[in-house]
Amino acid sequence: MDVRQDLDETDRRIAALLLAAPRASWREVGRRLDLSERTVVRRAAPLYADGTLRATVVRNPARFPGVIPLALRIRARPDKVRSVAGALARRDDTVWVDILGGGDEISAVFFLESPEARNTLLLRDLPATDAVQAWSAYTLLRVYPTAFRWTAGLLSAEETSGLHSAEATMASAPAPLAFDPALIEALTEDGRASYAEIAHRAGTTPLTARRRLEALLSAQVLRLATEVDLALLGIHAEALLWISVQPGALEQTAYALTEHPGVRFAAATTGPSNLLVALAAADLDALYAFLTSTLGPLSQITAVETTPLLATAKRTGLIRHGRPRV
Repeated sequence: MDVRQDLDETDRRIAALLLAAPRASWREVGRRLDLSERTVVRRAAPLYADGTLRATVVRNPARFPGVIPLALRIRARPDKVRSVAGALARRDDTVWVDILGGGDEISAVFFLESPEARNTLLLRDLPATDAVQAWSAYTLLRVYPTAFRWTAGLLSAEETSGLHSAEATMASAPAPLAFDPALIEALTEDGRASYAEIAHRAGTTPLTARRRLEALLSAQVLRLATEVDLALLGIHAEALLWISVQPGALEQTAYALTEHPGVRFAAATTGPSNLLVALAAADLDALYAFLTSTLGPLSQITAVETTPLLATAKRTGLIRHGRPRV
């Protein structure tokens, strides 16, 4: 696929709206951005066709009993770091895979299906990989969903108002249905698939598929996501922040940080630090400003380790085209 190397301002705003609402109709996108539906179709459809934008769904591990969400920091031989990242990205159980720091460290988020799968990874797979030198494992105790409303700072509050009303409540998780795996698989491959396409894959009717998806989103069993190279949106300084917070202030701090327009992801973790934050900043000055002006005044934070992202091999469960590059 010939992924775009740049987007103009209108393309960026359309992409940002689709980050916030991955299944928004062309008409809805146009209404919110004051564009004609024809203009949205003419600009957005080619972005999906060439893979610049890709829509998918991500499971919420808290809603799948037995699934263990695990973040790993892996030290690898510098001459093998790209091959290790690529191998991790090809695994079905990885969600994010990034190359960090000085080019000898990888961060990966796994959704492991069972304690046995976790033990196999940590006690067999990683030790058997010669290129892997060391690793640290962090269980994700809680993912804070408000950061998923991220739009790269390209949209106003008015333009995104109401987009998340269908996903705003943590309703009781509906009982699993036999066609759920097929429905999830269809949406993982194409988060904008029509209800007719989803229904065909799931062996049900379009109306039932629509109602089921709405129920799964409302209960936060699934999260819709749009994957895009953030550099196309003006983001040139991504970093993972491993933050130590006083335990009594952990949740308050996490929710405060997710309100910042640069925070894409936040989760409470086990390990030496107890809060993992993914930050997307326009440049190094913006990253510095976040560290000094946003984190600095929070006295409940006792330590911060900042690890810049050099390259991404996988994001929201989708392998990046022709990446990673270092």
